[in-house]
Amino acid sequence: MTTDASTEAATDAWRDAALPVDRRVDALVTELTLEEKIAQLYGIWIAASNDGAEVAPNQNEMTEDVDLADIAPLGLGQLTRTYGTVPVDPAAGAVSLLRTQQRIVSESRLGIPALAHEECLAGFAAWGATAYPVPLSWGATWSPDLVERMGARIGADMRKMGVHQGLAPVLDVVRDARWGRVEETIGEDPYLVGTTATAYIRGLESAGVVATLKHFAGYSASKAGRNLAPVSMGRRELADVILPPFEMAIRESGVRSVMNSYTDIDGVPSAADESLLTGLLRDTWGFEGTVVADYFAIAFLVTQHGTAADWTDAAHQALKAGIDVELPGRKTFGPDLVAAVRDGVVPEALIDRALRRVLAQKIELGLLDGESGYVPPVLQGREGATADEVRGSVDLDPAENRELARELAERAIVLLRNDGTLPLRSPKRIALVGPNGDDPYAVLGCYSFPLHVGIHHPEFGDGIELPTLLESLRAEFPDAEITYVQGTSVDGGERDFDEALDAVRAADVAIVALGDRAGLFGRGTSGEGCDAADLSLPGAQQDLLEAVIGTGTPTIATLLSGRPYALGSAVDRAAAIVAAFFAGEEGTPAIAGVLSGRVNPSGRLPVSIPADPGAQPSTYLAATLARKTGVSNIDPSPAFAFGHGLGYSPFVWSDAAASAADLPVDGSVTVSIHVGNAGDRDGVEVVQLYLHDPVASVVRPVQRLIAYARVPLAAGERVRVSFDVPADLTSFTGVDGRRIVEPGELVLSFGRSSSELVASRTVRVVGETRVVDHTRALHATVTVVPDA
Repeated sequence: MTTDASTEAATDAWRDAALPVDRRVDALVTELTLEEKIAQLYGIWIAASNDGAEVAPNQNEMTEDVDLADIAPLGLGQLTRTYGTVPVDPAAGAVSLLRTQQRIVSESRLGIPALAHEECLAGFAAWGATAYPVPLSWGATWSPDLVERMGARIGADMRKMGVHQGLAPVLDVVRDARWGRVEETIGEDPYLVGTTATAYIRGLESAGVVATLKHFAGYSASKAGRNLAPVSMGRRELADVILPPFEMAIRESGVRSVMNSYTDIDGVPSAADESLLTGLLRDTWGFEGTVVADYFAIAFLVTQHGTAADWTDAAHQALKAGIDVELPGRKTFGPDLVAAVRDGVVPEALIDRALRRVLAQKIELGLLDGESGYVPPVLQGREGATADEVRGSVDLDPAENRELARELAERAIVLLRNDGTLPLRSPKRIALVGPNGDDPYAVLGCYSFPLHVGIHHPEFGDGIELPTLLESLRAEFPDAEITYVQGTSVDGGERDFDEALDAVRAADVAIVALGDRAGLFGRGTSGEGCDAADLSLPGAQQDLLEAVIGTGTPTIATLLSGRPYALGSAVDRAAAIVAAFFAGEEGTPAIAGVLSGRVNPSGRLPVSIPADPGAQPSTYLAATLARKTGVSNIDPSPAFAFGHGLGYSPFVWSDAAASAADLPVDGSVTVSIHVGNAGDRDGVEVVQLYLHDPVASVVRPVQRLIAYARVPLAAGERVRVSFDVPADLTSFTGVDGRRIVEPGELVLSFGRSSSELVASRTVRVVGETRVVDHTRALHATVTVVPDA
């Protein structure tokens, strides 16, 4: 490579932070060799070292055997999961990451640091970091503002450790609750998913961390709820159910990365779908960030989908479709791709297109601004420190994190049923039975660090405090005699019922702790690759629950799970039912607080609870023929509907009104209702607004959530909740594939849930059918004012 004046000028240009990003990118693209260009488009899976040494590549059957000595001279696009691969003291891990970055910078010709990414599905996936509730619990809070605060805290913890990108959130809409990854989703409604995920992204991005939308698109609609199975979905379901959360996030959150889905839709894998990753995402929605491959997704075009002949063909298809970065390794973006470009098989223009996006992001992150751009902030001013000198100096689970985790957990607990037994009034004797009663991991999802990584390294411990339900009950009810008997395991056939039932008969109240054990690829009952044949409680848990109820002792069924389950006769016979979807490190104190009444529950279901374990797939977004009919013997009606949840404060709804009877196709209408707290303690009501379209040009769901408001009310307080609804919210994909606002009668209903509609107002959309696009209004304006 020559070093004439023009080259030096170009080099100066890409290092000049005062120049516009595109100028710096142009200069750098010109300077890089082909090998160096492609090196910016892949990651290497690495693990930080507890002694502060450079990270070591992680090898497995889907990653290339690589040596950092061979990789570093070309530069490197990304470092994969430095903190999230083995337990490492956070400060020592930061030293290890810094040493690796310094080596990449010093040994590569142009000294471009790598971008470091980590998982952050329910918190920074690192040893000792706060384990927040899983996304399904975020949905149960119906509190985007609180989720945004959590995102900001997670982002701040990641950024100070030198991490630049987080692989979250999941925007997949639940279509079949048998799917193992339900715990990673926010729920079964696209509006709830979109608003909650968008809030999380805003929080993460506010801390300077690149958020990653996943999985784009359709992953959650796989056949029979099986992980990575084909998807049979019409374009209308894709457009009206699956895509809206992604569209909202692209428009409103500032998100800077998208991850493709593993799945194929109608035979076209997402990793090779140009119409999706370029036509829709970029050309229509205007996304300008990077598209990263889900782990091994490009190689799956060869090994799983059978649409690529070899690794180079897969790389070509992915680049053409719009994927910019291969993760976690370089299986397809390796030396063979270099040769294919040189031979003219793969156009270099595709490499340059992806490269420009990657370099622009690195520049925006400050990675090209000298050492200050890649030194983890926790080490700034201590760049020369050894691991031993800084070990123990970083706390990733401080009191303010735990307090936020507690607030989220308390809002996420859903009281499904209560015959008046709750809250418990100073019980003398409590029998706690069930497999999740004394398991610290019963509050964690499969991507939590202790379960994802820590269980393989028990010598390190969990790194965080994880009180069991038994421990939390003893703290909550210090004067009660609490007896614990497991009774059965989560998914085994053990039946130590006699001892459990003896304890129950001797108690004033029984608490049955049921649910899941999170894991991966069949090693759990919930989590990635842990799909369910039906929605029966795993193992012998249902039998245990029925036996406990049969004793006559008031029984509280408590679910610590990653998905909804049918509960048999407990729906009608249990004294109370409490649901907690992997509520994180503060989950069991939150459950105990609900049982004692210290916490007035305000969670609402983000997914329906089935009545029949085999009536799947079924969500509340169902057309008439997908509901109970006289022509099928299977009734898919839920035991507890989407949006359902009880509390300890009675609320009175009254005086529903609409501002007009007509809604112009390009106008809006305001609907309102009075809500009052008629109890003697403060509480929270969640007012949900549903749309029913009695006659449409295509089949529509009977009810669809279009707005909601979480309304805190002091005892005796009364407010008026108003929603100004633009006609755009009534739109759907018409017969010809275009999104339309169609004239005709609509019913707007205020609901405590999707099945408990308190009041309705009918309006007529008037005017000619109007075509709308991605610039349409996505929200109603919500106003809550004190009642005059």
